[in-house]
Amino acid sequence: MTLVDNAVYVSGVRTSTPRDLDETYEVMRARGGMAWIGLYRPGAAEVQSVAREFGLHPLAVEDALKGHQRAKLERFGDTLFVVLRPARYLDDVEKVEFGELHVFVGADFVVTVRHAESPDLAAVRNRLESSAELLRMGPQAVLYGILDEVVDGYLPVLAGLENDIDEIEDEIFAADEDVSRRIYELSREVIEFQRAVHPLVHMLDALQRGSEKYQLDGELQTRLRDVQDHAIRAADRADSFRALLQNALTVHATLVGQRQNDEMQRLTESALAQNEEVKRISAWAAILFAPTLVGTVYGMNFEHMPELAWSLGYPFALLAMLGMGVVLYGVFKWKRWL
Repeated sequence: MTLVDNAVYVSGVRTSTPRDLDETYEVMRARGGMAWIGLYRPGAAEVQSVAREFGLHPLAVEDALKGHQRAKLERFGDTLFVVLRPARYLDDVEKVEFGELHVFVGADFVVTVRHAESPDLAAVRNRLESSAELLRMGPQAVLYGILDEVVDGYLPVLAGLENDIDEIEDEIFAADEDVSRRIYELSREVIEFQRAVHPLVHMLDALQRGSEKYQLDGELQTRLRDVQDHAIRAADRADSFRALLQNALTVHATLVGQRQNDEMQRLTESALAQNEEVKRISAWAAILFAPTLVGTVYGMNFEHMPELAWSLGYPFALLAMLGMGVVLYGVFKWKRWL
């Protein structure tokens, strides 16, 4: 359903739950109360309806329809336009899912346009309705409740990211092949989280600076400061996570380089060992080839071979074979081939 919840409040008490937007406008004017309209992925007709009724700026309306906006706070006359980026951690896939929430806050109305499942605005509405004193402070109190819910939703996300970083540190030293890809994906999530939470800190600061001009209740200012403190802590933790991931990537690259160097050294030593073996085999082949050469020459059986009639020819050939072998052995030994 596009119209998720729709109510008119008078003095902090819910007095009516109209069936449609037109009835909401009539009841609000008749009772002089505050309207809180909750829309979920609305079409152009619904957004244009509230825009005409409350005089919303066309640029803000266009942003609310298109979505995909950065977190920001803008003021158009007496109307605040706030874009928030809520987040939730999905345990089953170990991923962070980011949503988008647009909030229009006027003198007597609040319009929320949600483009994702989070945050749980029903919980915000129930909490504020149980505290009429707080809700009596008007639309700014509703904005406070929404901001508080978004910032509180960041805490489980930070816990999930911290757990993922701890796992990555273990995988780095376990030489997991997919760890670099996971570091990259987690870094993108942390950067996206920073883009969501950092603007929120400045938005809360701007709301407090304008508290006197727009006559914010003192209690509401105190509550906004508390939300800002939580947002600052969330931003600081996100910054530390990004630094940890950068260090993890550096350590991973160093370990990969070290493992590659060790592997190259092992291959080099293996190649050298094989080379030494080849040298040894070649040396013995050359030593054995020398007697074979002499025997081959005198085994050709030519008719005119003077050495064959020489009485010392046989001992000379044996000595020549032995001498050549000894000389070659000495040479190879000197060259450290043997």
